[in-house]
Amino acid sequence: MQQASEYFNALNHDYLAVHQAKEELFWQNYMGTGAEDVAEKFAAAESAYKRFIANPAHMCELRALIAQVEQQPDSDDRAALLHGLRGWQRFFESNAIEDPAAQALMDEIIQAEGALYSRRKTLRLTHQTAPGREAEASLGELLTNQATNDDENCRRSSQQALRGLEQWLLVNGLPELVTLRNRFARRMGFRNYFDYKVNLTERMTPEALFAILDRFEQETREANARSLQQLASNKGPEALDAWNIRYASAGDVTRQLDPYFPFSQSLQRWVESFKRLHIGFRGAQMQLDLLVRRGKYENGFMHGPVPAFYDQGKWVPARLNFTSLAQPDQVGSGASGLNTLFHEGGHAAHFANITQNAPCFSQEFAPTSMAYAETQSMFCDSLLDDADWLKRYALDKNGEPVPDALIHAGIEARQPMRAFNERHILLVPYFEWSLYQMAEADLTPEAITQLARETEQRILGVDSPRPTLAIPHLLSMESACSYQGYLLAMMAVEQTRHFFLQRDGYLTDNPAIGPDLAAHYWQPGNSVSHNDTLLSLTGEGFNPDYLAQACNQTAEQAWQQAQVTIVSAATRPQPPADFDLNAAIRIVDGERVIADNRDGDEGMCADFAEYIRGHY
Repeated sequence: MQQASEYFNALNHDYLAVHQAKEELFWQNYMGTGAEDVAEKFAAAESAYKRFIANPAHMCELRALIAQVEQQPDSDDRAALLHGLRGWQRFFESNAIEDPAAQALMDEIIQAEGALYSRRKTLRLTHQTAPGREAEASLGELLTNQATNDDENCRRSSQQALRGLEQWLLVNGLPELVTLRNRFARRMGFRNYFDYKVNLTERMTPEALFAILDRFEQETREANARSLQQLASNKGPEALDAWNIRYASAGDVTRQLDPYFPFSQSLQRWVESFKRLHIGFRGAQMQLDLLVRRGKYENGFMHGPVPAFYDQGKWVPARLNFTSLAQPDQVGSGASGLNTLFHEGGHAAHFANITQNAPCFSQEFAPTSMAYAETQSMFCDSLLDDADWLKRYALDKNGEPVPDALIHAGIEARQPMRAFNERHILLVPYFEWSLYQMAEADLTPEAITQLARETEQRILGVDSPRPTLAIPHLLSMESACSYQGYLLAMMAVEQTRHFFLQRDGYLTDNPAIGPDLAAHYWQPGNSVSHNDTLLSLTGEGFNPDYLAQACNQTAEQAWQQAQVTIVSAATRPQPPADFDLNAAIRIVDGERVIADNRDGDEGMCADFAEYIRGHY
């Protein structure tokens, strides 16, 4: 087994080198902190990474070595080595490109995406924040303004900017990217890029995927229609306009809740909540870039320059970065920023806790299922809507908790739109499946725009408040044709929540959650399927019905449940937030360090709060 063991260890290190080089340049490029040639360097590093993972020679070598090791007598060392080698075999089977023409197309896609992203970074989007006051805005600021601004013309200006971005993308390379991706997928033996990605990331065909999605669409169709009818009845038919629907359904509550979500306190609330859940990071180094900044990528994400794994028995902790786009002086930014902390922090906890013997198990790309990865992050951010979490953590500047009446108002605003919001995710795979089936000659800006609007009307019943083509995921081959992972994850989240509630009776500050998620969901990494992790924890395989039931609840039913959780939480003393996160954390704004936890988490949170209060 010596030869196989040496090959395995060398492969771990060789992969780590190309992965880390690519991810470090990715961070610089997407944070806008690198030198002028960072985009070029990143494209080169990404091409080198893609060539490494696409090299078909690895598959031949691994098959031969696995066959050799399988002939050896049973032992723990043999089992561990086979586990690692088979993990790499699955990895390369998911990524290898044996056809030189397909490899050339992959290189062309990387260059085209890099060129589009470089042009996109120079595009200025503007809207009105007040009558007559034009301001530059990120995607997040456009969406927040659209949801919270009291002036309809200002809200409309945000929607117009989003629609303008759609048209800019359609004449600056998006149709050409669709064409290139489809050509690549066909060289790889698939019908189109959507077919390729769904098979690759979720291990299912589009037909199997849409059997699940169609069922959910049918189960929530009536609830969605009912919510739109109710909104139009209460606020007038103009409430259903794309620039009004978010404001009409939640704008007032968002503004009323704002004093209870100061962004300056978001870091402390995230840290303390995770501590009480006993979520740790196994020695990870974490860098958080949380504030909006020109030239910075306009979507929150987490990535890992160093995947966690045991290197010949020695623990290699993860190095993780994640980002949000907070504008602390904007209404609603505190809540949205906190949501990103919980979401991306959930990703970080997941990838920091994968305890396998090779980095192939703990990197976030194929064969890691997007739905599996998003289950972890979306479970964490789901806690923020729970009434007992709000009573304990959503405090105003005087330390007063959010009133019951405001929680009730939030449920009345949010629950009727629950089906709409989940279907807002649902529309993206329906759109992309149709988009990638279009003939190349038909991929005109007009035809693609028409497809987007028709899909929005069919799934949502209205034009989308976030125009489909303005969703950043469509621009990268890593995230394109993967958005359904969010909905599949939400189905798993509701299944997981149901399990903990049935077993323990509560979620907020439940110290069993962190260890259970680590043991059943996180530690295996992609060595097992998403379905297997659900079976391990909940005792049943993937079941989408829990999400449909949550969507179909009335606001009154949801409020009754919330009251029960508030009363129950009042009988449980809040445990101290003294669990060790076991992470080295830096909070940065580009290249500037705002705070870190070298002298403790409390000091880091205090320094962060002071910085935010002093600058906004």
